[in-house]
Amino acid sequence: MVTKIFVNLPTRDLERSKAFYTALGCEINPMFTDENAACVVWSDDVFFMVLTREYFSTFTDKAIVDPKEGAQVLVAISRDSRDEVDAVLAAGLAAGGTEPKEPQDYGFMYSRDLEDPDGNVLEFLYMDPAAAEQGPDAYLAEPGDPA
Repeated sequence: MVTKIFVNLPTRDLERSKAFYTALGCEINPMFTDENAACVVWSDDVFFMVLTREYFSTFTDKAIVDPKEGAQVLVAISRDSRDEVDAVLAAGLAAGGTEPKEPQDYGFMYSRDLEDPDGNVLEFLYMDPAAAEQGPDAYLAEPGDPA
C-alpha cells in the first residue's frame, strides 16, 4: 500500500478556502467534504483536509494556533519547473493569497512561499534533479571535482 499524506489545516472560512485551493489547480473530493471540512486533492497520494476551526478543535486538546500570528507547520510542495513554481504563485496571489517573503534561489533549488487567506504557509519549490538525487554539494561542485 502506498503511503498517503493528509495535512489538516484550520480555516475561518471554508468556502473561501475551497475557492483558493481550486484556483491553485486542486480538486475538492465531495465524498469527504461537508459543512465542516473539505478534502483538497493535490495528487493521488497527497491531500489537505481544510477544517473549520471548530471542527479542527475536536481532533486536539491543544490550543489552535492562528496561522496569521504564529507558525505551526510549513508545507513544502514540489513542482516540475521554476515556471510551475511561478505559475502556482501567480494563481494563489490572484485568488487572495499573499507572498510573505522574496523568492529564494539557491541555484540547485528555487522556492517561493504562499500564504493562503488564513495565513497557512505553503512553500512551492523546484529542485534540480541532480541535486535531488545526489545532494546540493554534487550540483554545486565544479565539473571534474569529486563531490
